[in-house]
Amino acid sequence: MSPLPENTLIGMCNPLLDIQTTVEKAFLDKWGLKENDAILCDDKHNDMFTELTRDFSVEYIPGGAAQNSLRVAQWILNSPNRTVFFGAVGKDQYGELLASKAKEAGVNVQYQINETVKTGTCAALINGTHRSLCAHLAAANTFTQDHLQKEENQKIIEQAKFFYVTGFFITVCPPAILQLASHSAEFNKTFTLNLSAPFISQFFFDKLSEILPFVDVLFGNEDEASAFAKANGWETTCVKEVAVKAAALPKKTTKPRLVVFTQGPDPVIVVEGDKVTEYPVTRLNKEEIVDTNGAGDAFVGGFLSQFIQGKGIEASVSCGCYAAQEIIKKHGCTVPSVCKYH
Repeated sequence: MSPLPENTLIGMCNPLLDIQTTVEKAFLDKWGLKENDAILCDDKHNDMFTELTRDFSVEYIPGGAAQNSLRVAQWILNSPNRTVFFGAVGKDQYGELLASKAKEAGVNVQYQINETVKTGTCAALINGTHRSLCAHLAAANTFTQDHLQKEENQKIIEQAKFFYVTGFFITVCPPAILQLASHSAEFNKTFTLNLSAPFISQFFFDKLSEILPFVDVLFGNEDEASAFAKANGWETTCVKEVAVKAAALPKKTTKPRLVVFTQGPDPVIVVEGDKVTEYPVTRLNKEEIVDTNGAGDAFVGGFLSQFIQGKGIEASVSCGCYAAQEIIKKHGCTVPSVCKYH
């Protein structure tokens, strides 16, 4: 058993049930989707969900970015309830399925349950080695800050030493994010954020900018880094330069900001203060790649599983890469029964 206390890491994001299937590029084009992207669906996509469940053989897989990361972290820690999850679901079968899958993985799920709106879903459309995500947030979009004010959740927040919030949640409830972020800064804890998707930097940059001064560890991939650079008005798309600039943005606490940018099979870029390190990634053979849905979430889960134990950055990156590779070899963000990392 790990010596970590219970509720060490809190994750907050949109709990979604992934409706996953393999599609041709023509299907993506028909619904105006890009091959490697994550977007919020609008009304025009309602019929797409109908078509998917009617005409395709689909798998229902528990999703939601931070919830995926926590499930992976728990799998590696192999000690239940070291992590806690906040997010909103409906009072329905999908919500119950998400809760049971997360609890089975060892995550302490503290959902806000909406009696009238259904649990959110996400179309996870696999095309070759690409994955396109189209999320219908539904109940996930109704999360309110008062859920964090509940006495039992206040206790959990006080116990926690690390916080992980996804950029996706910025579209839902910025005040809840700022509450955890300022608590973290005040008590010298560690607050981590994921850029999550290009559209967050493109359309929610003001809110993102309010949160950034509190961020101790910033995660993202190369596409998100590039959108973040553009939103900041930086003239560069070089991932390394963007990481250095992101690390140097104003900060509320004296702890230097750590920036961790993944680039698929290319090296992971890590900037600590002004020190840049590149960590090479072991490439998988094409036949080992089943689908890349959840690879980024798994990387963060692996990284945080070591980082919250006070292991160094190298160990954290190495475990992140291990977790991402295991996830890529399986459908959706599902882990093998045995973790060989130890």
